[in-house]
This record gives sequence, structure tokens and C-alpha cells, in this order.
Amino acid sequence: MRKTKKQRQEQLKETISLMPFITDEELAKKFNVSIQTIRLDRMELSIPELRERIKSVATHQWNETVKALPLDEVIGEIIDLELDRRAISILDIRSDHVFSRNKIARGHHLFAQANSLAVAVINDELALTAKSDLRFKRQVKEGERVVAKAEVKGNDHKDRTIVEVNSFVENELVFQGSFVMFRSNDQKGETK
Repeated sequence: MRKTKKQRQEQLKETISLMPFITDEELAKKFNVSIQTIRLDRMELSIPELRERIKSVATHQWNETVKALPLDEVIGEIIDLELDRRAISILDIRSDHVFSRNKIARGHHLFAQANSLAVAVINDELALTAKSDLRFKRQVKEGERVVAKAEVKGNDHKDRTIVEVNSFVENELVFQGSFVMFRSNDQKGETK
């Protein structure tokens, strides 16, 4: 049974409030309508497009800023950050991220997203990757969204911090990385 416009719009508002990073394409599939219908519904409800929702969430949730590198050097968009604890970024896989013949993402893009997130989460002006252990769990294709989640696990030396990054497409693990991050000696590097 098809929903009325009012019912669909109410459910659309609820869905976006629960999942602010859902794409118009995913919403169109969920509600079995065209992408244009979703866009028109969003406009009527004054719900901004995905990119604006991401910026809004990031601006309102961060208490701290990235110290180790400029935000525009992070691969993907950071949507959550708690220095020396955790961080989340998203990367939409576009045509310039994939091999042209099979539309599979080049591995260095997934690594770059995870590595730059591991650098960004460090509360130090100098954070460099000393060592990494990586596992690619499945291929990522053009059009998919990769959500990388970094968590600071502790220190292996006074100037090195261990950061684990897990990357997902929807709820499926696609990449795992353990990064040993060098930080400057004047920082204690203590994690709580």
C-alpha cells in the first residue's frame, strides 16, 4: 500500500533525524519513490541536502579541532571528533577513486581515509604514521559510502599511540587498520 505524501514526509523527517547521513538515493529506495520526489520533499520540509547536513552536524558536535593537519588535508569528511579518543569520517567513492574497467575503489583511497583519520584524532601538532597493519576485507565500488571509525587504544611507548580504524559500507566491514602513530616528545600522549 502506497503512503500518502504527508505520511511519507513524516517518515522522511524521522528517518533523516535518526540517520542524518543517509543519501537521497537510499531514501528513494526506502520509500519506493524517485530521487526527485525525495528532493522535493526535503525542500518542502526545509531539510538541507546531505553535504549541508554533514557540515551542520560536524560544526555543532565538535568541541575540539584537529591539530596534526589542516582539515582540508583529511581524506573524507570528519563528522565526529574527540581528540585522543575517537573520530569518524565518511568518504563517498566517486569515479576518480575507482579503476575505470571494473569500478572498484583503489586501495590507497581507503588507506588514505583511515590513515588521515588516525593522524587527525591525535591531540598533538606532530602526528606521523610510524607503522601500520592493514586488512582489506572486501572490494568497495563506485557509489558506495565508506564510514571510517578511529579509536585510540593506548600507547606502546611514551611517544607512540596506537589507533585502530575500522571502515564500513553500510554495516559491512570493508577495511581494518592498526596504526602506530608517532607524536612529539613534549606531549605525554596519555589516553584516558
